[in-house]
Amino acid sequence: MRYQRPKGTADILPGDSEKWQYVEQTARDLFKTYQFKEIRTPMFENFEVFSRSAGDTSDIVTKEMYDFHDKGDRHVTLRPEGTAGVVRAFVENKLYGPQVLKPYKVYYMGPMFRYERPQSGRLREFHQLGVEAFGSESAALDVEVIAMGFNLLKKFGLNDLKLVINTLGDQQTRDDYRQALIDYLEPHFDELSDDSKERLHKNPLRVLDSKAPEDQKFVADAPSILDYLTPAAQQHFDQAKAYLEALEIPYEVDATMVRGLDYYNHTIFEIMTNSKSLGQGYTTICAGGRYNGLVKELGGPEVSGVGFGLGVERLLVLMDAEKVAVPTDDHLDVYVVGIGDAASATTLKLVQAVRGAGLTAERDYLDRKPKAQFKSADRLNARYTMTVGDSEIEAQVVNLKEMATGEERKVAMADIFNDVKQVLTAK
Repeated sequence: MRYQRPKGTADILPGDSEKWQYVEQTARDLFKTYQFKEIRTPMFENFEVFSRSAGDTSDIVTKEMYDFHDKGDRHVTLRPEGTAGVVRAFVENKLYGPQVLKPYKVYYMGPMFRYERPQSGRLREFHQLGVEAFGSESAALDVEVIAMGFNLLKKFGLNDLKLVINTLGDQQTRDDYRQALIDYLEPHFDELSDDSKERLHKNPLRVLDSKAPEDQKFVADAPSILDYLTPAAQQHFDQAKAYLEALEIPYEVDATMVRGLDYYNHTIFEIMTNSKSLGQGYTTICAGGRYNGLVKELGGPEVSGVGFGLGVERLLVLMDAEKVAVPTDDHLDVYVVGIGDAASATTLKLVQAVRGAGLTAERDYLDRKPKAQFKSADRLNARYTMTVGDSEIEAQVVNLKEMATGEERKVAMADIFNDVKQVLTAK
């Protein structure tokens, strides 16, 4: 039988894994400058963690979750996104306590799972980078998170960026707007898609997010949430816009944007990049917003939160399309060439000594002739070769060659074992 990877998954092989490492390390370095620390949560959670947070009318819960009952008949799900698990950990570990510095800033990176039709940059097992900040209701924190997302994408070489923002207001705003949407859409109920009919009275904001053509014509003329903002919600949105302007981050307001998860309120945003090379125009690469009620929904106190998520596969597709050069460090410091059977133990000791000094080293494991070993050193872009045979072992020296210049010299083995870095830099 010939085994294949499951549909919607990918093998990340050497040559590509270096790109992933670059993306992850670049993100870690930037998040550190904003004082975000890493959090790691389980890849599966109790089903209710996501059904309560994402909302039982969201596509994630109704169509996309990998959920099942385990051998103890517990209803669990592979995580479809990162925020809810982080909030569960925040609540369970009482990270809202008075001893914890606020805002509490964390980031995560890792695999997520959604059962959907696989396509370029969108798999059933996919990977996200994300950040969450808890404990401050300031619009300045909203904008800091947006600015961090903007900076991160620029570090990845994506420069033609567009920020689109909206507000979902506070609870009073949501209640008033929900009723206005129902009043507007009910006369057209029979013309709506089946999904929107199902959602209309449960969560009519989901209809605004529908891609169905029969819904789009109604979305275009729907009431705007901006007309239903309470004074407090309007003030928060005005502050967020003022802070963006202070940072000279251009933005557009899209009153129909609602995001795909039910836990958002106040500021929401999407950062898009114009990928001309993919022929798609502007496409969303990073998105998030504020979710002031989610901590309480998952059993904690009333603590506000704000964050974003970014799909790594999608990011890498865009970086490749824009021909972004990913720095690589694939040189080899030393290749140790062994001549004759007796040299094998010595070459092993030499490569271990080089590696012990924090340098990279390789040797032959296929009992090949010296000529073939030197070819391997060339292919591996080795900076130096060390050659040992019977005569070198007897004299306790190695023949050291600098590959770029061809310069050769004899070096005492004892010096290599004592300080190989000094040996390699000495002339």
